[in-house]
Amino acid sequence: MTDRVPAVPEALDCSQDRALKQLPGTRPEPLRSLPVRLAKRPFVKNTILARLSIQQLAAIGECLKPVVLKERMVLQEPKRPVEHVYFVESGLVSLRVVAAGSMLETAVIGYRGVVGTSFVWGAHLSSNQSVVVFPGNAYRIRVEDLRRIMKVHPEIRDHLFEYVQALTFQCVQTGLCGVRHHREQRLASWICLASEAVDARVLPVTHDYLSSVLGLRRAGVTETLIRFEEQGLIRKMRGVLQIDEHKLLEEKACCCYKLVSAAYVSSSVRPQR
Repeated sequence: MTDRVPAVPEALDCSQDRALKQLPGTRPEPLRSLPVRLAKRPFVKNTILARLSIQQLAAIGECLKPVVLKERMVLQEPKRPVEHVYFVESGLVSLRVVAAGSMLETAVIGYRGVVGTSFVWGAHLSSNQSVVVFPGNAYRIRVEDLRRIMKVHPEIRDHLFEYVQALTFQCVQTGLCGVRHHREQRLASWICLASEAVDARVLPVTHDYLSSVLGLRRAGVTETLIRFEEQGLIRKMRGVLQIDEHKLLEEKACCCYKLVSAAYVSSSVRPQR
């Protein structure tokens, strides 16, 4: 395993915790706007915002608008202009490829990430669909405002580019995983990555959803989750999956889980003061 994400992503082959506060049917608490003038660093959970200096956070904070992410809310559609960028604070967003009536998930985005980063490499249209899976909150900014701010504070662009490398790596690795690894490995990987993305061990997810985003038969998903439960790795309740043994579940996952997880870790550094 490498310590850094490759500059050009390359798919690699290989043969007491907090629960989510927002479960299905509940409304996430709205965020407050960041103060325009910062005397001290405000708390932000989003990893990229947390890395910014007070000066950089103050500059971008003028244009950040708090938004509630509702379940099934579509943030971006393929082949549509990218108008806003979302810094996710809580909840989970699914990044998908949609074609000819079919859909396949390529990545999940939580508090470590951003939705709408295609503008970083100059794209004007979104190539993916972004849909809220678990409700939560985010800070939204218009692309043109973010571009203007990055001209004055290029370090913000650097942080975004490092994140985009990790996200692209996950998308490429997901493609390989879908054709090389079997059902049990892929399900374990998805559950572990989603758990890390939302920083929780309780996931409001159904068998139908896992079947659709992973391109697996529902009966096979149910069979595998029953096996995980019999082994004491998870507990299934109606519409909710609870992870009881995260470390053991990691051992069931394919190498893609550790590679993707390491990619996000390597794209982050300790927040600036």
